[in-house]
Amino acid sequence: MKKQISIDYDYLDHWSELDAGDQSLVAAAREAMETAYAPYSEFRVGASLLLSNGTVVKGSNQENIAYPSGLCAERVALFYAGANFPDEQVETLCVIARGKLLEHKAILSPCGGCRQVMVETQRRQKKAYRVLLVNQDESVVVFDSAVSLLPLAFGV
Repeated sequence: MKKQISIDYDYLDHWSELDAGDQSLVAAAREAMETAYAPYSEFRVGASLLLSNGTVVKGSNQENIAYPSGLCAERVALFYAGANFPDEQVETLCVIARGKLLEHKAILSPCGGCRQVMVETQRRQKKAYRVLLVNQDESVVVFDSAVSLLPLAFGV
């Protein structure tokens, strides 16, 4: 028996179509991207999280020559939030990236490890959160749940 998995998302031609709050998360993720340490891949990634108390947490990818000792921007932000704001929930996660690893018009996609951490964060807080992926062409893909990015996540 063949079955199918479908994923719902919203697509916007440009991040300026987002509401003001989401636009500020894009700006924060862009700021974080500037702090990325990516001398090997030259693929700079920034992430920003809006927490339930209004705090915005930022993270950027941090590479290391002793691969895989580096860490992705999404995990930097999510782990920082979990360690420093354990009682707050993630409301929205925004990710932005620049570099030659991804075609200019391609949809930005977090790595599998980040997707699993995103789902675990959602499961831990018992509440879905939105995910904004800002592509290099400035378009945005919006998901209502982290599970949409990894529908067959481990432990779900």
